Amino acid sequence: MLVDSPPEATTAPAPVHPRRRHLRRSVGLVAAVAVLAVIAALGIAVGAKQIPFDQVWHGVFHYSGSDTDVVVRDVRFPRTLLGLIVGAALGLAGTVMQALTRNPLADPGVLGINAGASAAVVSAISFFGITSLTGYVWFAFAGAAVVSVAVYVLGGTRGATPVRLALAGTALTAVLVGYINAVNLLDTATLDKMRFWTVGSLASATLPTVLDIAPFLAVGGVLALLIARPLNALALGDDQARALGARLTRTRVLAMVAVTLLCGGATAACGPIVYVGLMVPHAVRALTGPDMRWILPYSAVLSPVLLLGADVLGRVVARPGELQVGIVTAVVGGPVFIYLVRRRRMAQL
Repeated sequence: MLVDSPPEATTAPAPVHPRRRHLRRSVGLVAAVAVLAVIAALGIAVGAKQIPFDQVWHGVFHYSGSDTDVVVRDVRFPRTLLGLIVGAALGLAGTVMQALTRNPLADPGVLGINAGASAAVVSAISFFGITSLTGYVWFAFAGAAVVSVAVYVLGGTRGATPVRLALAGTALTAVLVGYINAVNLLDTATLDKMRFWTVGSLASATLPTVLDIAPFLAVGGVLALLIARPLNALALGDDQARALGARLTRTRVLAMVAVTLLCGGATAACGPIVYVGLMVPHAVRALTGPDMRWILPYSAVLSPVLLLGADVLGRVVARPGELQVGIVTAVVGGPVFIYLVRRRRMAQL
């Protein structure tokens, strides 16, 4: 007599031990730093002009004033440094915005914050004759802050949804881009100064630019990292965050200050660069999970990898010229944004 055997019990995967998870995340972060170091080295070694590696090494460590040394030390080295700090700023800003608004589509470019900073800088140059970074960076901060508030108000404040915020940001971006183009067309001098800056470029980077903008981005980055734990609570909803002891008003104010410093400083230095703060946090969450204490440092490391990689790619594919980094990130990020929007809509059906 045949007896049916009982069905095999299905066992759920064993939970990962917290120490093992912590070790895995730590190792991953170290690996990310190593990748960033490689990309930074490529940023110095690779460009529109081909320079042998031994001459690149000489230009970095044994500067003698030759033409190749000038290209390496005075052009590529500051450009790479600017890409490092601006990439980290955009990654941190995008991560904070997504956590603050609970909107997976939040990004300084998508929500119009970069466009607000750009419009303010164009106004400063065209109407007030301000041409130094230390002069118009304050306009960039003001423009970023005003648009941040405007998007939140137009999106419905407490009733804001991810789609409404994205639509509000897109509408404001269209208006501001039209304003920027109008000012540039009416003022040819401003157009000559801004034609590369308005598409997002690292090409005009200098060491003084890096030194001028670094303190603002450093303060914004420290603020973003300090509010990681309250942002974790905020992701659970306002009621549960209050129950956990989170100070919602202070967290939101600090988050907006951090985003304004990061976006305003980054945009003032190299123009509006979109999608970096959108793509990287989504990729990071697949590695770290939802804990902001890990997402923020990972984003600060991997966002410069994306930005510098796009910059190197733009120099290589258009030799002897180059594509500005803002164009490359837009070409890469556009399809990613469409995919995220479609996936979000399918999840709501």
